[in-house]
Amino acid sequence: MGGDDGDGTAGGGNGTYGRKAFSRSRSHFTDRITADGRDGWPVEAGRYRLVVSRACPWASRAVISRRLLGLEEALPMAVTDPVQDDRSWRFTLDPGGRDPVLGIRFLAEAYAKREPDAPGGVSVPAVVDVPSGVLVTNDYQRLTLDLATEWTALHRAGAPDLYPERLRDEIDAVMADVYEEVNNGVYRAGFAHDQARYEEACAGVFRRLELLARRLADRRYLVGDTLTEADIRLFTTLVRFDAVYHGHFKCNRWKLTENPVLWAYARDLFQTPGFGDTVDFDHIKRHYYQVHTGINPTGIVPLGPDLSGWLSPHRREELGGRPFGDGTPPGPVPEGERVGARGRVA
Repeated sequence: MGGDDGDGTAGGGNGTYGRKAFSRSRSHFTDRITADGRDGWPVEAGRYRLVVSRACPWASRAVISRRLLGLEEALPMAVTDPVQDDRSWRFTLDPGGRDPVLGIRFLAEAYAKREPDAPGGVSVPAVVDVPSGVLVTNDYQRLTLDLATEWTALHRAGAPDLYPERLRDEIDAVMADVYEEVNNGVYRAGFAHDQARYEEACAGVFRRLELLARRLADRRYLVGDTLTEADIRLFTTLVRFDAVYHGHFKCNRWKLTENPVLWAYARDLFQTPGFGDTVDFDHIKRHYYQVHTGINPTGIVPLGPDLSGWLSPHRREELGGRPFGDGTPPGPVPEGERVGARGRVA
């Protein structure tokens, strides 16, 4: 996702195998949309379209950041079908099977306008220039940081500072560890082609999760006392953990619900406006179980797990912390962006 990996995996950049080991490639299109337009793409309300899949953890980072910062009107969003065909991400959720703004049936068409036969496959999140229909960037690692720091003139009143300058070194260090062993680690476990590589990746996932649980035992958020980009990046893996990574990717030493600290932390975030209201469990489950035919050849989507616990009390507020700092929560989800009934927690 966050680009579909060439093998159908959900993740930023495409995945490849080297000697049977899963390796995520770097984003090919790394232009930045900035306040000064130094890459030729200035921040401009309504000019760009953010293309995402709600199934994808990498794209979900952008969905959450965009909502927390109040960029819904400034950066309109297109949501792809969670189930791809051999042409990758498609707009079959829209009338006529075309994105109503870009007029294309497949995200690949915007990629081809930028660079025909570009390496790395077609990935989300992607930002497309609406006037030209050309792909601007698929740099999932940089995109959300730029939303937080370059789009400030278009942020809503009361938007949180998700990447505060004084904490950036610590945030970057935490995010690097989370990426290597958790965000990407579950993929290395799930797509391992031999026992040794699977065991190494799986052990790394749980080693890092246990370290994160210790870190979060007496603090509400990963860095500082407010929400930051680091929390967003960990959340998008945790919210998918029991639904897909535990069984589908064989990361099954324990479930998220069996770790008191991480389960409470994840529920705290889920119940924070801007997090849980962007999550579509139906899209998540259908993508992983129906697209990854090498892992799940039957395409059967499991009925579980029970999702009702996501709304249970977490008591994390007792640790203090102010989720939005001196700011305020985002307003209601825009009418056209509400998650469908099948994907919501009751």
